[in-house]
Amino acid sequence: MSLIRLLRTQYDHLGALISLLEQEREALANGSIDGELLQRLAADKQTLLVDLEQSEQERRAEQAAQGYPEGDAGARRAAADAGCLGAWNAVRASSERAAHLNQLVGAMVTMRLERNRQILDLIHAISEKTLYDTRGRSGVQPSQIRTSA
Repeated sequence: MSLIRLLRTQYDHLGALISLLEQEREALANGSIDGELLQRLAADKQTLLVDLEQSEQERRAEQAAQGYPEGDAGARRAAADAGCLGAWNAVRASSERAAHLNQLVGAMVTMRLERNRQILDLIHAISEKTLYDTRGRSGVQPSQIRTSA
C-alpha cells in the first residue's frame, strides 16, 4: 500500500477515535452515567486502537522498505519525498488531539472514581453508626461515666 493511502487510513481511524473520545467525554460530563454507552464506546475504541496499530506497523514497514530511518524524522522525510507531507502533518495533529482527549477523559474517570470512593466511604461510616447488634441495640452507645475509682 502506498504511503499516502496508509496516512489517509490512519487519519480516518484517528478521526473516528477522536469522535469516540468526545462522546466519552460528554457521557462522563453528564450528571448520570450511562454504563452501557461507556462500555460500547470502550469496545469501539479498542477496535480502533487495534486498527491504528496495524496501520502504523504497515506505515513503518513501508518507510523502512523505502530506505528511510525509523522515527519521526524518517517518517517526515518519507512523507515529504512522497509528496504527502500535508497528510503526515494532519495525522500528527490528529494523534496529538486524540492524546489530549484521552488524557482529559482519563482525568474525568479518575475524578469520578474518587468521588464515588468518597461517597462509599461516607455511606460506610454512616452505616457503621447505625448497625444493630444481636440484642437489637444500636452499635453506637452513649458514653458512660465511670464513678468507681
